[in-house]
Amino acid sequence: MCYYIDNSRVLHADIYVTNAFCDTKEVLMKRIDKLKTVQIFVYIVLTLACILIIALNKGLFHTIATDQGVKLLCVMLWFALGAGFFFIYMDFSIVSSFKKDYRELDYAVHSDPVAGIANRYSSDVIIEKYLDRPLPGSIGCIMLEISNIKEINIQHGHREGNAAIRQFSTILKMISVGTCFVSRNGGNKFLAIFEDCSEEKLQDFVARVAGKVSVHNSEDNAVQIEFDYGTAYSGADTVGTITELIALSDRRIRNKDA
Repeated sequence: MCYYIDNSRVLHADIYVTNAFCDTKEVLMKRIDKLKTVQIFVYIVLTLACILIIALNKGLFHTIATDQGVKLLCVMLWFALGAGFFFIYMDFSIVSSFKKDYRELDYAVHSDPVAGIANRYSSDVIIEKYLDRPLPGSIGCIMLEISNIKEINIQHGHREGNAAIRQFSTILKMISVGTCFVSRNGGNKFLAIFEDCSEEKLQDFVARVAGKVSVHNSEDNAVQIEFDYGTAYSGADTVGTITELIALSDRRIRNKDA
């Protein structure tokens, strides 16, 4: 079971550090982009100004053409401008590479490699909004658990167990579109969070999951998936925080009357 269900202080600290790190990186990359854009704009303006001045001033053009010292100085200045363009281009390339690496790292941090959906850290973005303040009456959540994952691993091996997790995740992902946020909560558990919720929406979601699982189980040679669930709704249950709501849905997997 993931720590944030029972320990809101640990969750709050983890969210703060994770989000602060991500925000700092995004702000830094935006500032670098702006700085390099300004630099290349200044270089272009200076270059065009130099060309225009030389082209319009025939005396200056003649001096550059005939005076070796002035010509050498101009060559050095043009070389400096060219080097400046080159290094700005290299900076843009490095920043672009950094952005790509950052996106890949962000995906690795916030997605589950086995399930192919969001992991528990991705839930932080939603959960953070409701920390340290009264919980609205329209928040609901469902904790789902593949109840026979141990049997699947014993009978068919861990590869099939992982395949069952991916299949169940795919079902949740399809059903959650436009309805709720789903993530793998570690192990064989999954969390669905509804921000504009009602008890009917929770039950409808569970019914649709059951229908899709039934279709999967009816396929030839399909590894049978069984699941349990627990629901909690802030409009009907007496809870004070989002973490209490999640913990309640988790307890109701085993005890529906909790």
